[in-house]
Amino acid sequence: MSGASDDTVAALRKVLTSETEPLARRFRALFSLKHVACMNPPVDQTLPAIEAIAAAFTSSSELLKHELAYCLGQSRNESAVPHLVHVLEDRKEDAMCRHEAAEALGALGYPGSLQILKTLRDDQNELEVVRETCDIAVDRILWETSKDGQQEKLKPSDFASIDPAPPLPLTVKEPSIPELETTLLDTKLPLFQRYRAMFALRDLASPPGLPTAVPAIHALSKGLKDPSALFRHEIAFVFGQLCHPASIPSLTATLSDLNEMGMVRHEAAEALGSLGDEEGVEEILKKFLDDPEQVVRDSIIVALDMAEYEKNGDKEYALLPAVSVA
Repeated sequence: MSGASDDTVAALRKVLTSETEPLARRFRALFSLKHVACMNPPVDQTLPAIEAIAAAFTSSSELLKHELAYCLGQSRNESAVPHLVHVLEDRKEDAMCRHEAAEALGALGYPGSLQILKTLRDDQNELEVVRETCDIAVDRILWETSKDGQQEKLKPSDFASIDPAPPLPLTVKEPSIPELETTLLDTKLPLFQRYRAMFALRDLASPPGLPTAVPAIHALSKGLKDPSALFRHEIAFVFGQLCHPASIPSLTATLSDLNEMGMVRHEAAEALGSLGDEEGVEEILKKFLDDPEQVVRDSIIVALDMAEYEKNGDKEYALLPAVSVA
């Protein structure tokens, strides 16, 4: 890899780890680094990019730190594991960051992470959102490493993300939205199974012109009333992936609910940011620039920056062009 690329990763690290840089600019630097961290096969700058992302865990921004964990989880690189375990084990760290670290360990899929995930899952003194996330992460790793999981036939997804759970496997009959909705909303079922229904519904809503898209969005919207904050936040995240206008009313209602948890409202804000080219969305977001919760205020800043990017039609939400790997 060229010296210019070395300089680029170093420059991105400097922006990402600087507490004086605007938050939106730091997010753009993060997504540029993520591009390199997720390269498969890895390149010379993949490990420096992972280390650059992890270096920003010293930040005071909970929003940024939770996004760092998410990006590390998408890397498929075992070098990210120790950084994520450190965040997960730190009980002084914000719950939103610890949850994202657990979810990222599940996405990475290394069996060596099972011990810490099981320990925290079974710790009755642990925060519910952390326990629930560890529960799903354990099931995800066990599924990914199982013979049955490897033999399942899954619907090809439009999304490149490594999700907390795979969609439910394809069967002989066409997937039924009412049946998936029933599974999605059944609080007696394991969270992992309900998440699988969630991602199956997501995939029925993309591309947005599918006849199943709007009914799937409406089914997913009902999940925003679930008793689990973790579950509600994941619904909002899925809406951010889908960028479907039919989700705007429920996302707006979630963001507007001051009694809702910050981790859910922030996800609703960012999902609306991904719909920034839709009429009225920017105006909705601007109403929350002075929100009482820091993580929501920060999310609005990032969401408005994303909305601007959507309107401009930029190809990549990043600070700099993709790092050359020539």
